[in-house]
Amino acid sequence: MNKAIPKSQLPYDVAKVRADFPILAREVHGKKLVYLDSAASAQKPKQVIDAITRAYSHEYANVHRGAYYLSETATAAYEAAREKVRKFINAASLKEVVFTKGATEAINLVAATWGRTFIKAGDEVVITAVEHHSNIVPWQLLRDATGCVLRIAPVALDGSIDISEFAKVIGPKTKLVAVAHVSNVLGTVLPVQEIAELAHAVGAKLLLDGCQGIVHEHVDVQDLDCDFYVFSGHKLYGPTGIGILWARLELLEAMPPYQGGGDMIDSVTFAKTTWAPPPAKFEAGTPPIVQAIGLGAAIDYLNTLDRAAVAAHESALLRYAMTSLAQVPGIRLIGTAPGKAAVQSFVMEGAHPHDLATVLDRSGVCVRAGHHCAQPLMEILGVTATTRASFALYNTMDEVDALIAALRKAQEVLL
Repeated sequence: MNKAIPKSQLPYDVAKVRADFPILAREVHGKKLVYLDSAASAQKPKQVIDAITRAYSHEYANVHRGAYYLSETATAAYEAAREKVRKFINAASLKEVVFTKGATEAINLVAATWGRTFIKAGDEVVITAVEHHSNIVPWQLLRDATGCVLRIAPVALDGSIDISEFAKVIGPKTKLVAVAHVSNVLGTVLPVQEIAELAHAVGAKLLLDGCQGIVHEHVDVQDLDCDFYVFSGHKLYGPTGIGILWARLELLEAMPPYQGGGDMIDSVTFAKTTWAPPPAKFEAGTPPIVQAIGLGAAIDYLNTLDRAAVAAHESALLRYAMTSLAQVPGIRLIGTAPGKAAVQSFVMEGAHPHDLATVLDRSGVCVRAGHHCAQPLMEILGVTATTRASFALYNTMDEVDALIAALRKAQEVLL
């Protein structure tokens, strides 16, 4: 009797997955769309689009305070999305899941509340050289407001992070370590559990920017042993305008509110206001109701897929892309760290990345060009900008071939 094949060993049916994404069937400039910019924002499956349409068409009302059917239905769907997030990242409590408008707001929330409460002049915040501006600028603002010191852990030229070098910038004055889980430019997967050990050994907290990590890695916040984890819904096949701040409950309880207004209060008088407990304390005003429902639908969709098979597919795409790009004369890969996620930056000798991206678009190929909100990293790497192809669960080997063909055609135009 034959044993059933484990789900993780079944072939990955990318054609079936692609059928769930309506936009992938369209053409651009008369050419088949090849979307290789998911690291900036992923496309949406029809299951998410339908959930958003249904919420607006049949179940929309403001949440939490309405004593009528539509409000109760919308509230149930909104809070059900919070539970879906909790399970997806294995948070210990629903109270630890705060809805924000994106990861950028989540990081700014931590900097403005926990940071200004617990970080003083002379204390140190450690980040890395690979960070997105959203994980640099809030800490610079905190530095300017408090007099704390911002220290930078180095990156190797291949994009890797040497944990022994990282350890050199952590010391007794370190109060917070804030790093990317996965680099949005290089695809480097940072050794975050080892970083957590270093941070906690000196009594510091660890914040992880999970915008790319949540897409390409299995995220269990308890296993990662971080203290804060943030991500944006639109990179996780959900809508824009929704993000997540996860934090340990004791930290949220100790943090002051980020904004004042409705729904974050316990009681209000002209003399004094008291706060609602987390997460409501950090969700002032009408929340992103339908966006949260859409994020919940995206998580539902991902849960129908074999995430191990998705990861294997993305890894295969990356290997094929790296090999194929290296065979194009004049192309130099930027970021080749072992074990990286499916993000590949490169430069073409003699062509500016913006010009290259514009020419590729005429072949229907969508890539990102520029500094990718990581100007300090560009300076370290000795480039002003790169072209970036980022791969997702709906991309194919044929699309890699289309990228290569478009690059060779672009060389004829630009060089």
